[in-house]
Amino acid sequence: MTQAILTNPPERLAYDVVIVGGAMYGSSVAWFLASNPDFDGSILVVERDPTYEFTSTSHTNSCIRQQFSNEINVRISQFGAEFIKNFRSFMGDDPRVPDVVLQSFGYMYLADTEAFAATLRDSQAVQAACGAGTKIMSADEIKRDYPFYNVDDIVAGSHNRVDEGYFDGNTLFDWWKRSARERGAEYVTNEVVAMARNAAGDRVESVTLKSGDVVSCGTVVNASGPRAVLTARMAGIEIPVEPRKRYTFIFDAETPLDRDLPLTIDPSGVHMRTDGAYYLAGCPPDDDPAVDYDDFDQDHGIWEEKAWPVIAARIPQFEAIKLVNSWAGHYAFNTFDHNAILGPHTEVGNFVFVNGFSGHGFQQSPAMGRGTSELITYGEYRTLDLSPFNYVRIAENRPFVEKAVI
Repeated sequence: MTQAILTNPPERLAYDVVIVGGAMYGSSVAWFLASNPDFDGSILVVERDPTYEFTSTSHTNSCIRQQFSNEINVRISQFGAEFIKNFRSFMGDDPRVPDVVLQSFGYMYLADTEAFAATLRDSQAVQAACGAGTKIMSADEIKRDYPFYNVDDIVAGSHNRVDEGYFDGNTLFDWWKRSARERGAEYVTNEVVAMARNAAGDRVESVTLKSGDVVSCGTVVNASGPRAVLTARMAGIEIPVEPRKRYTFIFDAETPLDRDLPLTIDPSGVHMRTDGAYYLAGCPPDDDPAVDYDDFDQDHGIWEEKAWPVIAARIPQFEAIKLVNSWAGHYAFNTFDHNAILGPHTEVGNFVFVNGFSGHGFQQSPAMGRGTSELITYGEYRTLDLSPFNYVRIAENRPFVEKAVI
């Protein structure tokens, strides 16, 4: 990002909670805190780029699924679906708040080996125990319901059309930000450039802003997305989060499908779905290193050499398609175990993480924002027990493995 952004100073010298990053997660935590009648503290949200142009929030595909292998991840997405479908109610029945539609076209995981099919069956048992509508389908059943697929190499699929699909995530973000401000959270265009710990080293006492202001803080929340490690290092902390580039492609089909395309996860790693009048596809690069924080350059060879061939092979009707738009965004990728990092640091107790979502961020933001606000307000999670995601597992080298990672 090369353009200069003017900073503005905060109104106070001290805040109960300072949130570093004001995109989806910073605004989720701010809104849940500001909306909690048991929280009566002050909130400062520091956002370095008020346009949010290069944030993961701006590049999201806003998908949500219950097809995970861990119960807590299923529960998190179930609350996410409830929140999306009842958004206005959760926002206090504010008549200004629009309804948000959850397009439940479902995910379709395709397995091309018996081992992968067994993994889908194991995960489906976990999902079913949580009340999810996932079902395992044979290749013949997939072909019956979705005749456009080529399933010659497919052993089984896993599909769920109940509260699983995609939604307008930016509406949630916009209203969280607006409502948090109306409820007293202060947003400043600025950047945290340093942190000072107390003499014992077990708390962050203050943050220094790019404007030169020094702000005392009760709790610091790291909501910096792919830049999370830069924020953590200011407090002398290392976390295994790095920016990984992900590609999204919007294409038109000469012969559109006669029904909605579920969010299809091909065994190759390419995924695709209906996107209004068009179709959306995405994939990671085969070589997937960490990238520079400002590197959003596209690699057009990924479309030509990876995505398009897979799309046309899986859906022969898509042999004649036209690319109409594309972009590259960043995952806040947790290299340790691909799951979120939450909760306080084990030594710097008032430094709280909301990091490393590895592509699950939008769908998990209602539950994770609520849980983090509970932790700050009460010292514990009171709705969903999110403790499996706490930072302590990083310190103790205990990965929390999720098999269903896209």
